[in-house]
Amino acid sequence: QVQLVESGGGLVQAGGSLRLSCAASGRTYSVYVMGWFRQAPGKEREFVAANNWRSTDRTYYADSVKGRFTISRDNAKNTVYLQMNSLKFEDTAVYYCAADSYCSGTGCADGFRYDYWGQGTQVTVSS
Repeated sequence: QVQLVESGGGLVQAGGSLRLSCAASGRTYSVYVMGWFRQAPGKEREFVAANNWRSTDRTYYADSVKGRFTISRDNAKNTVYLQMNSLKFEDTAVYYCAADSYCSGTGCADGFRYDYWGQGTQVTVSS
C-alpha cells in the first residue's frame, strides 16, 4: 500500500501562487507515476498534471494549466509538488494527489488507472 498526504492548499487572490505538496509513504518503491487531479463543486474530476519517471522522466499537463503550473518531485523526500502560478478563479477546486506504478502517454491523464489517492486539499482562488 501507498499512502498519500496533500498539503499546501488555501485561499489566494487571482494572479497569486500556491505550492501543493504530496508526501508518499509505504511501498513507495513501487511508485513511478504521480499525478494531480482536481474536482470543482458540481463538476467531474479532471486531470491537472502528472510526472512519469519509470523509464524516461516525462511530465504531462492539462491544456488549461500549461505554462502556469509545474509538477516536480523530490525523490529523497518521496514528495511531489505542484507549483501553481497566475491562479485563476476557475482553478478553485479540491486538488488530489494520485500515484501508480505505470502509465503511458494519454493514460497518465486517466484518473481511473491510478491505484492510490490522497484525501485532497482545497484551493480557493478569489476573483
